[in-house]
Amino acid sequence: MMRKRVLILGAAGRDFHNFNMAYRGDPGHEVVAFTATQIPKIADRLYPASLAGPHYPKGIPILPEADMERIIAERDVDLAVLSYSDLPHVYVMHMGARVNAAGADFMMMGTKATFLKSSKPVVAVTAVRTGCGKSQTSRFVCSRLRAAGKKVVAVRHPMPYGDLASQAVQRMASLADIDAYNCTIEEREEYELHVQEGGVIYAGVDYEAILRRAEKEADVVIWDGGNNDLPFFKPDLWINVADPLRPGHEELYYPGETNMRAADVIVIAKTNAAEKKDVESVIAASRRLNERARVVKVASKLTVDKPEVIRGKRVLAIEDGPTLTHGEMKWGAAVAAAREHKAKDIVDPRPWAVGGIADTFKKYPNVGKLLPAMGYWPEQIADLEKTINAVDCDAVVIGTPFNINRLVKINKPTAVVTYSHEDVEPDGGLAKVVDEFLGRI
Repeated sequence: MMRKRVLILGAAGRDFHNFNMAYRGDPGHEVVAFTATQIPKIADRLYPASLAGPHYPKGIPILPEADMERIIAERDVDLAVLSYSDLPHVYVMHMGARVNAAGADFMMMGTKATFLKSSKPVVAVTAVRTGCGKSQTSRFVCSRLRAAGKKVVAVRHPMPYGDLASQAVQRMASLADIDAYNCTIEEREEYELHVQEGGVIYAGVDYEAILRRAEKEADVVIWDGGNNDLPFFKPDLWINVADPLRPGHEELYYPGETNMRAADVIVIAKTNAAEKKDVESVIAASRRLNERARVVKVASKLTVDKPEVIRGKRVLAIEDGPTLTHGEMKWGAAVAAAREHKAKDIVDPRPWAVGGIADTFKKYPNVGKLLPAMGYWPEQIADLEKTINAVDCDAVVIGTPFNINRLVKINKPTAVVTYSHEDVEPDGGLAKVVDEFLGRI
């Protein structure tokens, strides 16, 4: 029997999971390559034989998505499988058109083929877009469950940007653990607050192995999603976060709309920062797309450690990188703090950007005069430090999900912004949702 030849289109995350679930042990299909995009420097690697299984003794090449048509032709590809997230619907169809024009079939995989089933109760937290507020929602759920006496383990969506074999299963319960894995800024933004709040978090590449490890020490497993991807684990409670600062996006991005339609609970985040009409628009869309879902409004509470550093000063605003780049947000926590505490001006960092940071501004010109905290590799982190220190400003406002002072040395006063979930519903909001879930497990 001829094996169907498959190309998996990815961005170092969902693509590996789809392979592991559907193709690793399948004698009827041969995955001839992965492609990579969205994240810098993740192409031209190898998915190692130790993870790929006995059908792939030489591993599987990871190639640039820009060469997709050539790869389809040269490797006689029959099927291309889209396996990454936070994509405009029109982009998805353009990808399908390109694949079909090159002669191959085009597919997106659903949850039936990609869900892992756990022996423990699972709460999944997903979103409409990256930067909606998943992380603070996940941490709130974890803290509420721990307060009820449950042992909780969070499992984070993959971000394997280094050596894949050594990153197969990662367990982190301290900042020292995170340091030992040489985590990028993007990874630290998701991991550090979990462990600082007393939690345990897993991540990696092989999510069946990760889940089985997590089950050994958890009463409840939390799926902490990435971008707007679908959960890897079959949830007993599916919470999806929507963002009224980007109204309409709940129906325009893949697979965020799938999350909207499948969730048990839709959290309308940041209601304290959004226009009332935009909050109402997202609520209406939530009810139209998913009649059975419970809709809960919440706020995002900002705390600034040194507001006096901001007041009356010309400040550089540093925000979460992916939220500004492919997440398309125009401002975040740093800008909110600068406005609240009466900064004199927000300084445009682009004239001082160097190296990998300058490249980011070229690739994402709509970021504007905010500095995305990009740090996917050591040289880019060094470029970030050089850029920050070169900017002509009085102070720096750090709005990233973790304090980048731990990784870069800043030569100016800094104000660190943290943000956390805050219930605003009179009946208890998300806390009530979690408590009701506790009553069922």
